[in-house]
Amino acid sequence: MARSFNQVILMGNLTRDPEVRQIPSGQSVCTFSLALNRSFKGGDGEWQEATDYIDVVAWGPLGERVAQYVTKGRPVLVNGRLQSRSWEQDGQKRSKVEVNAQDVTFLGGRGEGNETGSYTPPVTSGPKKSTTSKKSDDVVIEDIGDEPINLEDIPF
Repeated sequence: MARSFNQVILMGNLTRDPEVRQIPSGQSVCTFSLALNRSFKGGDGEWQEATDYIDVVAWGPLGERVAQYVTKGRPVLVNGRLQSRSWEQDGQKRSKVEVNAQDVTFLGGRGEGNETGSYTPPVTSGPKKSTTSKKSDDVVIEDIGDEPINLEDIPF
């Protein structure tokens, strides 16, 4: 039988603070939910906005780090796999598909998405462009929004 491929990469904002708990074996598990925004053209040709909400589970040290450093509203990049599980609750069968995280990358600067701090969205106007300019026989590379960098100051 051929092997299947199950990998998902998601980038979104946490909808709530992560919750960590211990299972009976002592291993920690962290659960959180991501809001994924998307745009599409509707039947009338107008652009519409929609949000999908995806539950994520991170086990062990990964889950502990997520709970320690990430809060509601913070943007993250999650790499993992889809996993379905089912259980019975109050006599009814229930099932759920969620992402089992293998890696979580924290995006944005410190405090972004924190309700008590200010949020500055990342620049999304396109890739950064570098320009080279000649200044008194020194080559200087200027990065948009940063101070000029003198190439002779770089140690390698």
